[in-house]
Amino acid sequence: MTTRWTPQTQMGRETAQAPSVVKAQLATNHAAIAQLAEELRATPPTFVMTCGRGSSDHATLYAKYLIESQLGIPVVSAAPSITSIYGKTLAVKGALFIAVSQSGKSPDLVQSAAAAKKAGARTVALVNVTDSPLAKTVDHVIPLLAGSETSVAATKSYIATLSAIAQIVAAWVNDDTLNKALDALPEQLTRALDKDWLDAAEPIAKSQGLYVIGRGPAFAIAQEAALKFKETSSLHAEAFSAAEVKHGPMALVTSDFPMLVFSQQDATRESVEGFLAEMRAKTDNLFAAETGHSDTKGHLPVVEDIHPLFAPIAMIQTFYTLAEHVALLRGCNPDAPPHLSKVTETH
Repeated sequence: MTTRWTPQTQMGRETAQAPSVVKAQLATNHAAIAQLAEELRATPPTFVMTCGRGSSDHATLYAKYLIESQLGIPVVSAAPSITSIYGKTLAVKGALFIAVSQSGKSPDLVQSAAAAKKAGARTVALVNVTDSPLAKTVDHVIPLLAGSETSVAATKSYIATLSAIAQIVAAWVNDDTLNKALDALPEQLTRALDKDWLDAAEPIAKSQGLYVIGRGPAFAIAQEAALKFKETSSLHAEAFSAAEVKHGPMALVTSDFPMLVFSQQDATRESVEGFLAEMRAKTDNLFAAETGHSDTKGHLPVVEDIHPLFAPIAMIQTFYTLAEHVALLRGCNPDAPPHLSKVTETH
C-alpha cells in the first residue's frame, strides 16, 4: 500500500511552502509587474534574451515557451561567458534582457546584465535577494519572495521563478483568462502536494538512470527534474523533448529502463500521447504525469482543472515530493548533496 507523502527533509519542508510563496507573489508583485508589462506593451522588445544557470536556466526555458507562444517574440538564451570570459558585448539594443538568480551574486550574471543594459536593452532580474548585486544592476526587479531556502536543492525558489514568469507574461498579454487562472494557482499547488506519485519511487530508485520527457512548457520542468535526480539522488537522468528522444537516445531503452513523462493538456498532447503509446511497448517502467488515463499502468495523477500553461508548475510541485522519496530510498541526503553548495559564483 502506498504511503502519502509527508516532508521528511528540509527540501521537503521547503517544497511544501511553495503555494504560500506564490500567493504572496500575486499580492505583492502586482504593481511592479503591471508597470513592466505596460512598458513592454508600449515599446515591445525586438527579442528577449534570458540568462541563468542550473535551475534558473531551466526556468528561462519555460519563459521561452510562454513568450513565444503567447506573444510571438523570439527568445534566446545568453551564454554568460561571452561577456564575462570573452569580453564581448552583444547587440541587444531594443531587447528585453531577463536575468534569473536566487542569490543575485554570480559575477557572470551581473556582468551580463550590466553589459546588456549599457548596450540598450531593458533589463529585468527575477531574484530572491533584492539587495543583491544583480538586483542593483537592472532596470526592473521582480522579487521571487521565496524567503530562506537552506536546502541545496532549489524547490520553492524554482516554483517561485516559474510563477513570476507566468505573472509577467499574463500581464504583458493582458489576458483575462490567464490572469484569472493565476489567481487559482496557489490553491492548485496545494492540491498538487496531495497527488500521490510514490509508486514510481522504488523503480526509479533501483535504476541506474532514466529519461525525463516533456514537450512545450513541460520540457522546461523535465530539465529541472533530471537535474534534481542528479543533485539529490546521485542518479543519472537526462531530459529530452518528446519530439527528439526517438532518435539516438532510444538505443538505451530496455524493458526495465525508467521514463518519467510530463504532459500538459495543450497542442502538444496528441503527439505526446502517441509517444507514450509507443514507449509502453518498449519499457515496463514508464511513468506519465497527465490528465486522464487513471487506469493505465504508471499513471501519475495531476491537477486537472488548471490552465495548460501553468500545469507544469503544478507538476513540478508534485515531482519534488517524488524526488525527496527517491533520494531517501537511495540513502542520499537531498539537503546536502556531495560536492555542491547553495550559492555558486561563476565567472
